[in-house]
Amino acid sequence: MKYISTSKQAEPVSFLEAMRNGLAPDGGLYMPETVPVLDKAFWDSISEYKFSEIAFRIAKPWLNNELSDNELQQVIETAFNFSANVHSLQKQHILELFHGPTFAFKDFGARFMARLFSEKAKKADQRVTILVATSGDTGSAVARGFYKVSGVNVCLLYPKGKVSPLQEKQMATLGENVTALEVDGVFDDCQRMVKQAFTDSELNRQLTLSSANSINIARLLPQSFYYAFAVSELKKMGHNEIIFSVPSGNFGNLTGGLIAKKMGLPVQRFIAATNRNEVVPDFLKGSEFSPKPSVQTISNAMDVGNPSNFVRMLHLYGGSEKAMRKEISGYSYSDDQTRETIREVYTNENYLLCPHTAIGYRAADEFRRETGSRAEIVTLATAHPIKFKDVIEKETGQEIPIPNQLKKDLQEEKKSIPMSSNFSEFKAFLMDQYRQ
Repeated sequence: MKYISTSKQAEPVSFLEAMRNGLAPDGGLYMPETVPVLDKAFWDSISEYKFSEIAFRIAKPWLNNELSDNELQQVIETAFNFSANVHSLQKQHILELFHGPTFAFKDFGARFMARLFSEKAKKADQRVTILVATSGDTGSAVARGFYKVSGVNVCLLYPKGKVSPLQEKQMATLGENVTALEVDGVFDDCQRMVKQAFTDSELNRQLTLSSANSINIARLLPQSFYYAFAVSELKKMGHNEIIFSVPSGNFGNLTGGLIAKKMGLPVQRFIAATNRNEVVPDFLKGSEFSPKPSVQTISNAMDVGNPSNFVRMLHLYGGSEKAMRKEISGYSYSDDQTRETIREVYTNENYLLCPHTAIGYRAADEFRRETGSRAEIVTLATAHPIKFKDVIEKETGQEIPIPNQLKKDLQEEKKSIPMSSNFSEFKAFLMDQYRQ
């Protein structure tokens, strides 16, 4: 299988080459020429498979024998040494994706990709510098996933004062092959600088650059695995009509679900749930797609005004805005509405939602009231409540115990480097730090 750019000006490449490139040379995002469809027998019997088996079956056609079956199985087994979990509430199900080492869903993508990079490093004597813009949990997941991985440097950019203290500690205390840059700006500035780096000819002559953001196809693919796992778990409960509500910022997580659906996953539709950065929900309701400066909220990982993966979503629908709107509903909420949902779910269900998950939950609830749908709705829980301890404890009055690993993280010394939002300064840093 070959991978093409959404901008359609770059040469097709293999999966591992698309992973190494991160962004295509023409500035587009990589997608498969055609999304592989798994046979109906697999989907019909999916409840018989465990997570690692589901991941292997989905990933295999994407890698198209670039890794042996044994190599791919080893990548999966070592990456996913933790599990997702379906927790059923009265009105909907919660797919808990925060049981990995950094307590956020991005552990799935980061750890899978790190191990693929390690496999690629064995096959080619070349050191890669990975650039990552993060508004929260991507940074910590990538930092931990790639920490001390041979042949790989990681450079993280995060907006100063706009990530939680715990998120900052998890990504900015490691050192070794992981460097954290504290950018004087917002997430969109970080993302802009990373994108400019990938299209800067001088930088790319001097360095081998790649990305671990959701713009990277290798981070995107494993985000399809847990949708299939959730369907497997609900089928065991006797449920066959399923809708997913997805807290969304850069829209990689939702794109992972759309990919699974294109591969044959039996799911009725998707709900795109965001905070006040409502560009995509507005589009889904009929407006033009019109990027805006990002707005800071308590659900900070979704503070994205120009989501990169929108072009991938449109690509999956053959460029048809009408087809996309037919299968995806969009909702957005204020911080006050998010806080209200956190309080209500705790009061009624004795269950704690992080601010991102609360937005997904509220969107699912509103969708059901509007449509009267009788399908089972699964909301993706993207982060452990402890990562937003101050917000949640204030709303619920419930103290959240800090897991031992996070206690250790909070005691570590921050090692981040201050950086302006000027690309020239960033470029000079990269040339000085990583030129081989």
